[in-house]
Amino acid sequence: MRLLCFGLPALLLLSLAQLSAADDSWNGKHAAVSLTYDDSLNVHLDKAIPVLDTYNFQATFYLTVGYPPFGDRLNEWRAVAARGHELGNHSLFHPCDASKPNREWVNPERDLSTWSVARMVDNLKVANIALEAVDGKTERTYAYPCGDMTAGGESYVEAIKPLFVGARGVKSSVMQVGDVKLFDIDSYVINGSSTQQLTALVDQAIDQGGLVVFLFHGVGGEHPLNIDNAKHTALIEYLDQKREQLWVAPMVEIANYLAHKHH
Repeated sequence: MRLLCFGLPALLLLSLAQLSAADDSWNGKHAAVSLTYDDSLNVHLDKAIPVLDTYNFQATFYLTVGYPPFGDRLNEWRAVAARGHELGNHSLFHPCDASKPNREWVNPERDLSTWSVARMVDNLKVANIALEAVDGKTERTYAYPCGDMTAGGESYVEAIKPLFVGARGVKSSVMQVGDVKLFDIDSYVINGSSTQQLTALVDQAIDQGGLVVFLFHGVGGEHPLNIDNAKHTALIEYLDQKREQLWVAPMVEIANYLAHKHH
């Protein structure tokens, strides 16, 4: 019995220490959220960013450099970067693997199954130069167009590691600090989700002390993958309510933090 009496406080202290360690695993916060937006859409500038700025949250915008809303609104993207948002790389022209199912829409010129790894890497180097000309930054993350990680049937993941801090994929999970693959970071593709579904993902991250990454395209239109503008705003408001528990940051900050933590 005496051993048990001495053992319980020790166990209790150990549990508290473990809880405390878990509670600040994400840059001093219990859990982490990254909001990411793909394809250089006008609605990102017109609808998403004003809400993010109102609540002082920074996000990552994966820009497809060849799409008109990037080139036509360069000064606005420059101002977005100056306010702490990340301009991520989403390639020059969004090449995807047309050999996969339901990819009839892929332009033959942009069919990754016919590209070489070297061609893809060159494409991303040029996109990086264009982005640096806008934001002046040399560090950023990448998002695989269509989630495709091969060119000509060969993985190009290793070849892009010198270019980026990390890269976002499209598999869905809430990740623990030690489980994040820096060049295949999981994300939830959001399409037609309810406010409850969106906030449930935040709650799951908090419950598990993990990282959840949201992947948006349209916000109130402009893309077949779309979230209602009011529901997007409701998610941002919910993040604000949970701010004490959450580290909400662009992908480049989270990837840098994890890279240093792993070493």
